[in-house]
Amino acid sequence: MRLSELIRLVWINIMENKFKVLLTSLGIIVGAATIVLVIAIGQGSKADVADQFKNLNAGAIEVRYQASMQGMENQGGPGGMPGGFPGGGFPGGGMPSRGSSGGNRGGMAVGFSGGSRGGMMGSPFAGVRSNVDATLTYDDVEELALFVPNITTATISASGSYPVLGYDMEEEEDYTIVGAYAAYAQVSNLELALGDFITQEDTEDLSRVCVLGSRVCEEIFGTAATAFNNVLTIDGRDYTIIGVLRSMGTVSSGVSPDTAVYLPYTTAEKYLFGGSIDPTVTVLAEDVGDSLFQWLAEAVPAALKDLGMEAGERAMGLPAFLMAVVIFVMATFLLTADYPYLRSRTAQHLDGSLLRFLGQVKTTALGAFGGYVKAELLLSVGVFFILLAGFLLTGQPYGLLLALGLAVLDFIPIIGAGTVMVPWAFGALFLRDLSTAVELMAIWGV
Repeated sequence: MRLSELIRLVWINIMENKFKVLLTSLGIIVGAATIVLVIAIGQGSKADVADQFKNLNAGAIEVRYQASMQGMENQGGPGGMPGGFPGGGFPGGGMPSRGSSGGNRGGMAVGFSGGSRGGMMGSPFAGVRSNVDATLTYDDVEELALFVPNITTATISASGSYPVLGYDMEEEEDYTIVGAYAAYAQVSNLELALGDFITQEDTEDLSRVCVLGSRVCEEIFGTAATAFNNVLTIDGRDYTIIGVLRSMGTVSSGVSPDTAVYLPYTTAEKYLFGGSIDPTVTVLAEDVGDSLFQWLAEAVPAALKDLGMEAGERAMGLPAFLMAVVIFVMATFLLTADYPYLRSRTAQHLDGSLLRFLGQVKTTALGAFGGYVKAELLLSVGVFFILLAGFLLTGQPYGLLLALGLAVLDFIPIIGAGTVMVPWAFGALFLRDLSTAVELMAIWGV
């Protein structure tokens, strides 16, 4: 049989069996899309979780001071002391009381009245609550490092939002300003793309220098090379840029490094923070042993690396899989070409009543299956639009691709979109991203 005749015969059979060809093609498309989607989800999850753990320092402990009201209630009474001091009394003196470091001094006034039955009067400030406030200082850092064992590094930092102007900006914009010491880079795992971080000399000399986060650099200067050794105006004062950080992509010590500008702590304290400073002391433990966070920081990236390698090997085998699919399709088409002959030969050896019964079974089965496919397609389309709306409302990256992939999975019996969204939500909950977990479960529940 010539090739042209073979192709013509295959085409004729395809036209006569459009529904079967459609189902076969749909199965191939769904299978290939599922494999690609699983590989993409594995690679994306690996990158996302690795990014989450990149700045995790298992031994980092933060210490903050929380202001509180300490009240002291003095009860006064007209107690009698017979034979009191004669004549006029003398004014009572204050008894100072010291609060915690940096606190206010309070006092309790005591007065004596004259007369033959003078008594000791109660404090005129009875029932008044005194406000005791304190703030952490570098002395506290040194004391922690000195008296607390198994600490390798300790540092103090503070942050606030201040107007910034630089390069070709037309008007000021507020950015997060962080006052930090040299050890802050080690504690927060900061990496420099260009230049140097704040040094001890910068802190001692109150140098007006700064280090930019990657996003700040990109928004104001465009490139790190342009920003380096340039000038940035913060709250009306000029600061020389001595370094630019690499993109970190996550939150470290309560501050996003990408969107922050770092100044020497003493400089920021003098020119920006003033008396409104609310610092945080961060210490780095020497050995955290078998703690959960240490295990996570080491085991999870390794497991994700193995998963990524396995996914890569699967991806490398994708061409061979596609070739097998092509051969399978061609074989199916060739068998379809002989279908009329096989059908007629089979019918010759079967009883007429049995043929009619099988015909009814076929008609019923095809009708039921066709109805099922149509219903699944309608449900999948509905699921796609629901997921797309949910992902767009929650600001989920690649919402369109995710909605399409999950709709395809939902078309497959038993699997469904929940096989991806439920583990995804639990993973977000495990990473303490409660808002994402709730959003995913809400979208899946709808």
